[in-house]
Amino acid sequence: MSKQIFNFCKNDPTDTIFWVDAPQIIGEFLFSFDKNKIYNLFADYPHNLTTEEKVIFDRENPYWVEFFKDRKGVII
Repeated sequence: MSKQIFNFCKNDPTDTIFWVDAPQIIGEFLFSFDKNKIYNLFADYPHNLTTEEKVIFDRENPYWVEFFKDRKGVII
């Protein structure tokens, strides 16, 4: 099995969140807070994030907060 290569980048240098560029993975939006644990936006947000991670994510990504506002438990 080949090793997956992940490239990490930030939308803004002051952001906490790293967006993951994984050329071998198509159609998924991946992100990480520490470059170790990688979340899948559509599968993990917001229920698999800690309270602190959700606060950070929401602050840095208002577009996705609005996009997912109908998910149970999301308050904007």
